[in-house]
Amino acid sequence: MVLLAAAPLLPAQSRDTFTPMALDSGFGRMDVHPPAVPAEDIIKQFAARESEFRRALNNYTYRRVARIQQINEDNKATGEYYEVDDVIFDSTGRRTEHVVFAPQNSLTEFMLSPSDLQDLQKGYSFVLTTEDIAQYNVEYVGRQPVDEMDCYVFSVEPKVIEKKKRYFSGRIWVDATDLQIVVTSGRMVPDDTKKGQEDLHPLFMTWRGQSDGHYWFPIYSKGEGMLHFAGGYGVMANDVHLRQTIKYSDYKQFGTKVRILYGDQDITNSGQQPQEQQPANPPSGQPEKK
Repeated sequence: MVLLAAAPLLPAQSRDTFTPMALDSGFGRMDVHPPAVPAEDIIKQFAARESEFRRALNNYTYRRVARIQQINEDNKATGEYYEVDDVIFDSTGRRTEHVVFAPQNSLTEFMLSPSDLQDLQKGYSFVLTTEDIAQYNVEYVGRQPVDEMDCYVFSVEPKVIEKKKRYFSGRIWVDATDLQIVVTSGRMVPDDTKKGQEDLHPLFMTWRGQSDGHYWFPIYSKGEGMLHFAGGYGVMANDVHLRQTIKYSDYKQFGTKVRILYGDQDITNSGQQPQEQQPANPPSGQPEKK
């Protein structure tokens, strides 16, 4: 997010670029004892499952609804970016996005940057595959229940940040049975903190749910926090309260000759109807399991 010069001024509260809001209520107690299976083996196994999932996801269409709001001191939205997109395939089989609904953007305190749009498209639905895991330091944190699921918890930090690339920094919760990410909590990095051209990003948490009986698909993401713009070069320091939600729905497998494997089983033509999507741990105020 990039500060707009005309934004109303609030006193800067911190030298940090953000102050997060609570997002992790409802998680059980963390068991920090070493796992029975070596952590390195768990990492290899869940990365392989994530690779399977990415290949499967590349053959699905779905709808993404993004809402980003600026919040005033009374905790009310005073401006909003809202867009509904369908991720689909065109007549040639090429993956594309179709804007279904996009009312006029009413944000006045900040504007979305190219990195924000990149995060909306890919970052908040973070997938950590065998192909990508070498870019990260992944460390075992513990074992923690999440909405009746037993999960391994790992910290994930980029080893090196290359220019014009986005990375995840935070924690992931991996289902101990399915060995797939079910919750992601952290930030997309890097921020640009250069005076006069700051581009800051909030913390977020993304929940996944089973949509096809085999894989955990992103279904809900929420981020909220106070972004602290230091200002400079004619721009005053300012704190901006931001709230965002992204909802993913209507996952449908696209007709293709690509084989989708679940372990050693070919499930491409299983004929199984998608099940109702259930989040791993819905945030307070979100629908519970039915």
